[in-house]
Amino acid sequence: MKKKNIILFTCLIAVGIVTSCNKFLDVQPEDKVLESELYSTKEGVRTVLNGFYLDLANSNLYGDKLTLSTVEILGQRYNLSSSSHNEFKTATYAYKEKPTITHLDDIWSKSFSTILNINAFVENLEKYKGVIDQKTEDIYKGEALAMRAFLHFDLFRLYGPRYSTADSTKQSLPYYQGSKTTINPLLPGNEFIDNVIADLNEAETLLQQDAIIALGPNIAKPEAMVDFLINNRNYRINYYAVKALKARVLLYRGDKVSALKYAKEIIAVSEKFPWTTSGNALVEKQNPDRAFTTEMLFGIMNSQLYDRYQKLFDPSNQDKQILAPIEARLSALYENNENDYRYNLNWAKPSNGSKPYKTFLKYADIVDKEKSFRYTIPLIKKSEMFLIAAESEPVAAEGVAHLNELRANRGLLPLAATANINTELQKEYQKDFFGEGQLFFFYKRRNVTSIPNGSALSGNISVNYNIPMPDSEAIYRP
Repeated sequence: MKKKNIILFTCLIAVGIVTSCNKFLDVQPEDKVLESELYSTKEGVRTVLNGFYLDLANSNLYGDKLTLSTVEILGQRYNLSSSSHNEFKTATYAYKEKPTITHLDDIWSKSFSTILNINAFVENLEKYKGVIDQKTEDIYKGEALAMRAFLHFDLFRLYGPRYSTADSTKQSLPYYQGSKTTINPLLPGNEFIDNVIADLNEAETLLQQDAIIALGPNIAKPEAMVDFLINNRNYRINYYAVKALKARVLLYRGDKVSALKYAKEIIAVSEKFPWTTSGNALVEKQNPDRAFTTEMLFGIMNSQLYDRYQKLFDPSNQDKQILAPIEARLSALYENNENDYRYNLNWAKPSNGSKPYKTFLKYADIVDKEKSFRYTIPLIKKSEMFLIAAESEPVAAEGVAHLNELRANRGLLPLAATANINTELQKEYQKDFFGEGQLFFFYKRRNVTSIPNGSALSGNISVNYNIPMPDSEAIYRP
């Protein structure tokens, strides 16, 4: 499918979209004529909602910093041992120095400006009642509330306290449920998570008529797709994505019983999200689906993905620019097993010899520009549900069985029933979510204070989870 049929025009901007100068609340009121025009038609309302998915794909959010680069660097994914590397300060947790301070401020500002715009959308659905039918309104509102929870939760995972410690009751972040540009109070961590779960509970109820339940993620044949992102429900926050996100949030909170319940609900319908095949992973060389989009419960489409790939991962980049791991570390991670789909497919030495080590191919472009999975970055995959289930099962052998289901679909042999769950969990998080922004949050959730040092052949580094609130926000706080 051609790019022009997939990517929404960025000039169709959602009403209420705001800009940030020094602070995300420094906004100007929008033109009321524009608002009334957008909300006067079904197409206009849909345009507003689509605009938020474009926001998620912004480089300051999931189009780069929350997936490809910044949070992955914090998780010690790459070799940034040289002080001349562009991201050396980020890898050494120099949060108050550039470029790290800029990255973190950009993430914060873009996240909260998007949240405020989402809140305006929810309010306007009520204000302009009747423009869309009730079923559609429920779906749109459910997506919006889930998106609000999604953004708040990742802000909490990045800037908030370690929840597995006594810090969970300390003041953390503000939670915004309205569009007014007031300064909300900082909430204790446990109260903040209550708000996330409340939004997800309401979203789950509103999305009970989601077409994905009856038809799966692809609800129309490709030739009938006027809007790719409407007809492919796993590119929107759908009913199953909400359940999966609840599993993620509940496990972060430490509620393994509830996390297991929701993870198993996704596992029960996992045939809707088929595992990638050995043919795709080991045989297909020109047009592989390296992101395993068939397994994707929710992901974004980033029209700038291949520009980001060239800037971050392309072998032609200088050593001070490229994000690439130490090869010995990489080989050890994948146990030097070329049968592992993730290792075989996503890592290779450049054929022209421009680099003596393997570089990251997951987001490299393919030959066939018509493939619908181009430009995709996964944000929730069903593999995570098997890992959550494995961690949450009260009987260790049943947890290992979930791990073995994942391993079988990654080209690996089964583990013994007596395998150490914690050790194997960490390995799979390290392998399965490269370039997806989940590893740093895994370490933080489990309070792993010493993690493998990506910039050394061996040994660990002490990780600093105390990411400060940006100065542009802190000056407004007592």
